[in-house]
Amino acid sequence: MAILVNEATRVLVQGMTGSEGAFHTKQMLAYGTKVVAGVTPGKGGQSFEGIPVYDSVRQAVEDHRADASILFVPAPFACDAMLEAAEAGIPLLVCITEGIPLHDMLRAYHLIRGYGARLIGPNCPGLISPGKSKVGIMPGEVFSPGPVGIISRSGTLTYEIASHLSRAGIGQSTVVGIGGDPIIGSTFVELLPLFEEDPETELVVLVGEIGGAAEEEAADYVAQNMEKPVVAYIAGFSAPPGKRMGHAGAIISGTEGTAEAKAQRLESRGIPVARTPAQVAELVRERLR
Repeated sequence: MAILVNEATRVLVQGMTGSEGAFHTKQMLAYGTKVVAGVTPGKGGQSFEGIPVYDSVRQAVEDHRADASILFVPAPFACDAMLEAAEAGIPLLVCITEGIPLHDMLRAYHLIRGYGARLIGPNCPGLISPGKSKVGIMPGEVFSPGPVGIISRSGTLTYEIASHLSRAGIGQSTVVGIGGDPIIGSTFVELLPLFEEDPETELVVLVGEIGGAAEEEAADYVAQNMEKPVVAYIAGFSAPPGKRMGHAGAIISGTEGTAEAKAQRLESRGIPVARTPAQVAELVRERLR
């Protein structure tokens, strides 16, 4: 099985006709994702790769039931686009857009939850259930079907770690890139229960970064609530104090949020922490025996 998306998931693409949306729509279709409609205001009535394009999400949903929407919408308009999808009743939103103003995201975060929608991102690579569906920008060829779930704050590290696992003969159930912005729609703690309940996920990998307290919160949650094994990797053991590394949320405050502090919390809760991406596969193999 998988979480969040599978071969039956019907996907709408907001911003389908823009350069990013067009490129990744083609990639998702090639992977086998069931893309049913696109939305670009002013382009309604056109089609792209044989898929109808609408002016609004409401119009698209009236003609094509959608289980998920992926957004390739410029930052100034991304929050309004997310809210449009949530208001139309789409239960899963995947926002790839980076650079969304913090105050815009703060407002949208609570409104989206009020509609009962789940948001992945923003500033994320999306998610993939290997062999079933890709709703994002991940390179599908590095993933393979199997029993390991991955939740990651980093896009490129997600690909690298999945590649190491696949080369080691260890496939993945679902891989979720949650994004690295200060305000994101779904956290480690909110996604871990889905993997715990998935009968075909046997182990979960957490991929974290410096900054914030998401990994520490996840460590406490795992210790108290999960029976399945969890392993982790934290990027940034060599990061200078006070520096932001990559994502907007990856900034250290004093001794808090360092890779070492996160690793200590995780390991104190029985979660082994790899020091290199390649070591993740070794830790996973040991715990799947």
